[in-house]
Amino acid sequence: MSQACDITAPEIRQDAEYLAHGFADLLAEAHQLAAGISLGAHGRRRSGHGEEFWQYRAAVETDALRDIDWRRSARSDDHFIRQLEWQNTQSVHLWVDRGASMLFRSKPDLPIKAHRAAVLGLSISILLAKAGERVGLTDLADPPKQGIVQIEKMAASLARTYADQEFSIPAKKQMKQGQKAVFISDFLGDWDQIFESLSYAANQHADGYLVQVLDPVEMDFPFKGRTVLLSMNGAHKFETLRAQSLRDEYREKLAERKAALRQLSRKTGWGYTCHQTTEAANIPLMWLYQVLGGQR
Repeated sequence: MSQACDITAPEIRQDAEYLAHGFADLLAEAHQLAAGISLGAHGRRRSGHGEEFWQYRAAVETDALRDIDWRRSARSDDHFIRQLEWQNTQSVHLWVDRGASMLFRSKPDLPIKAHRAAVLGLSISILLAKAGERVGLTDLADPPKQGIVQIEKMAASLARTYADQEFSIPAKKQMKQGQKAVFISDFLGDWDQIFESLSYAANQHADGYLVQVLDPVEMDFPFKGRTVLLSMNGAHKFETLRAQSLRDEYREKLAERKAALRQLSRKTGWGYTCHQTTEAANIPLMWLYQVLGGQR
């Protein structure tokens, strides 16, 4: 009897459809997970020097005439000051891998990698948004924004998967110096393409954080005897009679990929963590929350 390192084509379609129609469930799960993390003193939204409009306030005697917004004041008997948002508010760009490889799970009782990645990305976005930060997806044209409407827009996008693409590559997006970028993926695709995309963000002096999401089978390669290995989109098939003979080589290759991600993180000053889907989702979420500034 052959063993297979993935689920069948109908199951792949079923999982993809589950993710696509699970918008409300995804949003609810992300809110529930985020609720377990304390916001602490992360929020820093207040008026000050910045670029984004925040609010109007009534003028007082100590305000200079040049600071009065005359257009707004013309609609009222009072004078109003146009306040800008303090520039220390963060803009966080997120890339959540939704390629075919992320549809894998080795057991029905384990989360699909794409679902776990989407929940993590959305949960940290909810926490950041509650703290007054701007969040957005790198594969959406819009810049990071604040508010619940932005979270719902991100959830709708994250519920879609790209099963036709074997591996997805981080989207390249213009970022300003000091902005933050979070990349959540299995990072098992072509390394040169992954490195190029991550380097694009690093070269813009963005602060980056990598979360590698892997199924336990991908971590261990436990197969023995005759095994059929299928890619998630069915484009590739490999059959061996002695799967155990490949275990050491596979583990070595995986170790090399992890080492490459760590080396990239060290050179750029970024952060890296590896998450196995058998672990609780709040573990990588807490890590993200801390490295993004939740504890300062």
